[in-house]
Amino acid sequence: MSSNLKFKDKIKLIISDFDGIFTDGSIFISDDGQTSYKKLSYQDIMGVSILIKNNIEFAIISGEKNGAISYLKNKFPKIIVYEGIRDKLNILKNIINEYNINIDNIAYIGDDINDIECLKFVNNKFTVKNANYKVKKVDNIQIIEKNENGTGAFRHLVDEVIINNEKFS
Repeated sequence: MSSNLKFKDKIKLIISDFDGIFTDGSIFISDDGQTSYKKLSYQDIMGVSILIKNNIEFAIISGEKNGAISYLKNKFPKIIVYEGIRDKLNILKNIINEYNINIDNIAYIGDDINDIECLKFVNNKFTVKNANYKVKKVDNIQIIEKNENGTGAFRHLVDEVIINNEKFS
């Protein structure tokens, strides 16, 4: 299998938005209006496991706080999680500095307007098919066409990163 996504270099860190990437963007709200649920794809969860097994750092920067992110953090304690973030770019820069990773070794995936500044900042930028139209207009963004958000799009990115990294080994 050859990679159809392009990368500037070996990827050492993937940073992802959560809602609209790991989920389809839907929220299920109970009749009492107090409880909400989100559906995750096991393919995408397995993608996180694959990153960890391949010593690739993984971070989530989400504008919201929710139990699905807590589930991933509990399942994979090594992942970096920031929730309830309004200024995602500032957090992205902090992660880059803390982990001392070159910008060419980072991939960012996001789908909505609060991801645009991060997408503009990195060199390896990705989104999903049904992302906001403004995200799709970011220079050099690559759209993951194979899978929908919440149904394996993140896993597709992970698989492509693994293929790419083998080229640089």
